[in-house]
Amino acid sequence: MLRARRAVERLKQYHPPLGGRTGLRMDFNENISGCSPRVLAKLRTIGAELLNRYPERQPAERIAAEFLKLQPEQALLTNGVDEAIHLLAETYLELGDEALIVVPTFSMYEIYVLATGATLQTVQAGADFMFPTSAVLQAINEHTKLIAIANPNNPTGAAVANDVLLQIAKAAPSAAVLVDEAYFDFYGTTLVGEIGRQENLFVARTFSKAYGLAGFRMGVLAGSTEQMHLLRRVGSPYNVNGVALACLPEALADREFVANYVAQVRRGRERLAAEFDALGIRRWPSEANFVLGYFGRFRKSLVEEMRRRGILVRDRNGDPGCAGCIRITVGTDAQTDVLIEQLRAALESVGFKPEEKKVTR
Repeated sequence: MLRARRAVERLKQYHPPLGGRTGLRMDFNENISGCSPRVLAKLRTIGAELLNRYPERQPAERIAAEFLKLQPEQALLTNGVDEAIHLLAETYLELGDEALIVVPTFSMYEIYVLATGATLQTVQAGADFMFPTSAVLQAINEHTKLIAIANPNNPTGAAVANDVLLQIAKAAPSAAVLVDEAYFDFYGTTLVGEIGRQENLFVARTFSKAYGLAGFRMGVLAGSTEQMHLLRRVGSPYNVNGVALACLPEALADREFVANYVAQVRRGRERLAAEFDALGIRRWPSEANFVLGYFGRFRKSLVEEMRRRGILVRDRNGDPGCAGCIRITVGTDAQTDVLIEQLRAALESVGFKPEEKKVTR
């Protein structure tokens, strides 16, 4: 009988709730409005001559590297940040190694780590999802070969100071340290400038959020020239499709579009946070394009009521420390108007009353 590796047989499968996503999609942290008009214009010019040949990644990769103020050898375009995580796991982990993450966080870290046969070590975030710096430093040992930190974090929106991240990278010189900056555009602080100075540091970005290109599945991974050469050995030369590569330069060039969308998201984030406060809903500070709130026993009924009203929100009850929590993506000013109006009505419909969340330490 054909058998998969034991590590694969033991894996839990990630099942994103993609089915029936009709309405205002405030559940997946996408750009709800779409991409730049320049990208759409480029798409209309694409013909068979691009589709019938293998994609050439290097021209768009050079543009992405220049955008990040890096050398071309320091940047690798990937099939979303997911592939960047996968490449790091495959390059640096083997049986007997350990990877370290702080939970709650992005689910794919766990899946890609465990698929290699390595061991996953988790550190629980502190009270109010504060980053547990001391606990992370104490957890690093001679077997630690990969540390993955989302900054800002998903699903909490919490951010970690750059000096803390560099302290961790320096404390684990034998480990690849990934700083996943998928939500950088809504935060504005980056470690890209440290690439090349700290050899074991990697930074990932995505074009799925602020740029509205989630359907293209495209991200970029940055690291030192020497380490990126190793990652290229593991990855496919044709990992990003030709249509996405043709459109990326247009997306990067339209800085006004991205700046306008990000400004609206930041305003909406503050408006939603203020609405939570006014309604007595416990929430946590967010540097991303969403807000996490605690709804306790009303969580499930509220998710269903919001869907009935044409708005999708994400139930995060299953994440460590997130029992009773819902994450809501923020979009444009007009979308935030609709969200707040329908949220008020939905809370009244389900009979919501604030309740105190027990703090997990």
